[in-house]
Amino acid sequence: MTYTADIHKTPRVYLPQTFTLQSWADLEPYFKELTGRPIHNKTELEQWLKDNSELEAAISEDACWRQIKMTCDTENKELEASFNDFVMNIQPHIQPYADQLNKKLVETPFVNELDKDKYFTYLRNVRKNIELFREANIPLQAELGVLQQKFGQITGAMTIEHKGKEYTLQQAGKFLESQDRKEREAVYMKIQERRYKDKETLNELYSSLLEKRQQVAENTGFKNYRDYKFKEYGRFDYTPQDCFAFHEGVKQHVLPIVAKIYEHKKLKLGYEDYRPWDTEAQPEGVQPLRPFTNGEDLLNKSITCFEKLNPFFADCFRKMKDMGHFDLESRKGKAPGGYNCPLAESGAPFIFMNAAGQMSDVTTMVHEGGHAVHSFLAHPLELAAFKEYPMEIAEVASMAMELFSMDHWQSFFDNEADLKRAKAHQLERSISVFPWIATIDKFQHWIYENPKHTLEQRADKWVEILNEFSTNVVDTSGLEEFRKYNWQRQLHLYEVPFYYIEYGIAQLGAIGLWMAYKQNPKMALQQYMDALSLGGTKTLPELYKAAGIEFNFSPEYIGKLASFVNEELQKLLD
Repeated sequence: MTYTADIHKTPRVYLPQTFTLQSWADLEPYFKELTGRPIHNKTELEQWLKDNSELEAAISEDACWRQIKMTCDTENKELEASFNDFVMNIQPHIQPYADQLNKKLVETPFVNELDKDKYFTYLRNVRKNIELFREANIPLQAELGVLQQKFGQITGAMTIEHKGKEYTLQQAGKFLESQDRKEREAVYMKIQERRYKDKETLNELYSSLLEKRQQVAENTGFKNYRDYKFKEYGRFDYTPQDCFAFHEGVKQHVLPIVAKIYEHKKLKLGYEDYRPWDTEAQPEGVQPLRPFTNGEDLLNKSITCFEKLNPFFADCFRKMKDMGHFDLESRKGKAPGGYNCPLAESGAPFIFMNAAGQMSDVTTMVHEGGHAVHSFLAHPLELAAFKEYPMEIAEVASMAMELFSMDHWQSFFDNEADLKRAKAHQLERSISVFPWIATIDKFQHWIYENPKHTLEQRADKWVEILNEFSTNVVDTSGLEEFRKYNWQRQLHLYEVPFYYIEYGIAQLGAIGLWMAYKQNPKMALQQYMDALSLGGTKTLPELYKAAGIEFNFSPEYIGKLASFVNEELQKLLD
């Protein structure tokens, strides 16, 4: 099947073309109409579903733009107020109606006439949402929505001064690639000290979030927020025990490879000790990779790269560029991190990131590009809910794109030596990310299984888990106080709790796809696109099967894939 990026905003049939969302009063008549509308047959039910979907899409896109604008400028109080208004004054009114609409759907006798294959995952999610809905959680979830955004405001304001200039922490990261070891250490320490300065503020914020999250879980009849979140995320196809197996697989099969990668880097640098500020350094005389100059250059080179990989991917970026759906460069007052935000009506998503001219920015760009392609492919699906795909396949879309695109990174590099280094950097990252994923995930399991823990216990447990998934190659002596709090740099802990194991599961899927791509690029890319075009209409094992990969994260499977990546990495290092 062939695909096109020539998508258009979903036409409105139920809502007026000029409809804009300013307050709850704008929405209420439509929710009342949908709730009260009689349904006499299957045809009327399917029309009701389409009208409900159109309303959901309009609300979703409005909420997304409020968040996008706020993260692009965290210092703008009007944008913050607009986002908070949605979370506090609109969303809480929507939730009870959404519950009524869900119940109306499952209680109508005509639901049994719907195509079971087409609607299975959708109806499964609807029933799950009915089970989880509690009136008492509406104000708590509104408060959580506002609180979670404070992380971006706090960290977005973090800067350091170096050589008389001010830099965001993302911009300062490029100095960790400096040839001057003393400069690297100085900048590393400044970054740690700046984060450390806000450790209590971030600890207090996290504690407030944990308290409210635990209350949400208890209100819904769960012992802890971990179990509630597994249900809310719709993790029907794996359990916490599977996550623990993943942790073990990483320890057994990945950590030894990561130790060898660090030993190799240490040997090339010729240092007796290997410190955290050395991990991105190059041997003397080898300049850091500088694959682009600014955001525009990054975008244009990414389009060239995607054009060679598959013209459809490049067309997606061109469409987004024409629509102004990129904010790429790091600056003060901008929230940290990067994301691709699907826009339910427009179809063409928005990519946000904090580029500072480093190789890691290229990886972020093609990663978010994978998400963007997923958004384009799922957009033609009939209902907004069909486009809400599981995170475990969403991250396959992005992580596989990182690996697929490597063969066409000539657009970023002028010579073969730099290209080879860039590919090695990517494969090293593909492997070395697993221990951090396991660390964050295991920490979250402990956090929510022990909601009454003290700040001291939190710090101690973090260090214990961090050490469990660290090698002894990197010398962290003297940095013990900083290490107690370096979990605070992970945005997901604050803003999207329990969203992290997906990266590990999906990285396994991405490596599996890349193995297939090495054998047959055309077929692997076609299966990749075919799977993504299914959106959320199939179960996770079915989506993985459509992509030609296994939904498997046992220690044995982790070992097989890690060995493959290591073999490919050694070819680049030899």
